[in-house]
Amino acid sequence: MRHLCFDLDGTLTDSREGIARSLQHALVTLGREAPPETALERFIGPPLHDSLATLLGSADDALVRRAVAAYRVRFEAVGLFENRLYPGIGSLLASLGARGYRLSVVTAKPLVYARRVLNHFDLARAFDSVHGPELGDRRPDKAALLAEALRAGATPPWSAVMIGDRADDVDAARQIGARAVAVSWGYGGRAELEAAAPDAIVDSAAELVAAIETAA
Repeated sequence: MRHLCFDLDGTLTDSREGIARSLQHALVTLGREAPPETALERFIGPPLHDSLATLLGSADDALVRRAVAAYRVRFEAVGLFENRLYPGIGSLLASLGARGYRLSVVTAKPLVYARRVLNHFDLARAFDSVHGPELGDRRPDKAALLAEALRAGATPPWSAVMIGDRADDVDAARQIGARAVAVSWGYGGRAELEAAAPDAIVDSAAELVAAIETAA
């Protein structure tokens, strides 16, 4: 293994507060009752358009687009920074970089936001490339983004690992022939991850290094 691709939300950073509060803001702006933050965790990771359509209980595209716009007003100003690094992430990335791995971020978060988050935490320099959808992309394809990252690094799939906290990270790796390591500290939950059947599930940054070295 020489190319490690990391999901962002739920893997590198805990963005729960900012995303949940921005979802609440969007719903209240449209005159809807907002669920508590704890009930919104399952909407962290899936495409925003789909999450808001579900929360609104509506397939009205114009209504959902209004909700997305309201979400982004708060998220861009405040929610983006209601965020924190998971323990050990900074030293983990430094260690992996020093060992010669190519590091990429592959996220369903719009690319412009992903770059701002990485810059905020002074992590941008740890990564060789960052891959995410454009703002107008309603249903980003994680497998296509992962494939894009591997092309950028001239990496064959068998020499790459996708590291994330949700089943869609594992599925993306499987679709293109890469390996998958799931982290338990994010939003997917162990039952979701076990059902997705990654090559390994890890509970800490130290375990992640060991899983990567084993895969190598």
